[in-house]
Amino acid sequence: MAGNDSLSDFLASAIDAAKRAGEVIREGFYQTKHVDYKGEVDLVTETDKACEDIIFRHLTQLYPTHKFIGEETTAASGTVELTDEPTWIVDPVDGTTNFVHGFPFVCVSIGLTIGKVPTVGVVYNPIMNELFTGIRGKGAFLNGNPLRVSSQAELVKSLLVTEVGTQRDKSTLDASTNRINWLLSKVRSIRMSGSCALDLCEIACGRLDLFYLVGFGGPWDVAGGAVIVIEAGGLVYDPSGKDFDITSQRIAASNPYVKDAFVEALQQSE
Repeated sequence: MAGNDSLSDFLASAIDAAKRAGEVIREGFYQTKHVDYKGEVDLVTETDKACEDIIFRHLTQLYPTHKFIGEETTAASGTVELTDEPTWIVDPVDGTTNFVHGFPFVCVSIGLTIGKVPTVGVVYNPIMNELFTGIRGKGAFLNGNPLRVSSQAELVKSLLVTEVGTQRDKSTLDASTNRINWLLSKVRSIRMSGSCALDLCEIACGRLDLFYLVGFGGPWDVAGGAVIVIEAGGLVYDPSGKDFDITSQRIAASNPYVKDAFVEALQQSE
């Protein structure tokens, strides 16, 4: 395990990289977008690619021995292999559909895993100027102020966030809308922000109480946010209630008080 000095260096480097990419996002946000399609509704823009290049170049120069997993490079090569080596896991623009539509829930997400454990996290929304940060064992912060998850203990008073994902086949849609219908009877209301990384940060700062997502893109969606939730006193776990696996494309997060009731509701919604 790297020492704390180097962890704070890693965080500073990740913030620097996120801010550089954030400038590109901010510029592009107010301009005409050139959009490609990865799938029927899964979008990628020139900005996604440019931001990934900026982040990787910056971090590779500083840490040439570290490994890198990025959404755009991985989408192109189709492989994700997470080892115990220090690994930077990057989503250069999380919320690309929001970006294309000019909806301000857009962020850069950078996570560092060491021994496969999310250890440093940076999630930066340059449009709303919110910088979420966390180091394992050192707390989580929004623009330098400490974060705490909510203390809501009742499911019926909890605000839930999820996403519908990019699959549009009937069986996937039916499964996700049936689950949402069931959960709507159990919680106060449901939100969809269009950014998995920001969903996790909203849990960390107590704006939202519950989050789950099944079948998201890959570890780049959750590597940064998972550290931030845990360091804000929250829990990150598999929707079944088992331990979270960063490579599984399944995640749930909440404060500790509603976890058991939430897992039970998720199981009943299957």
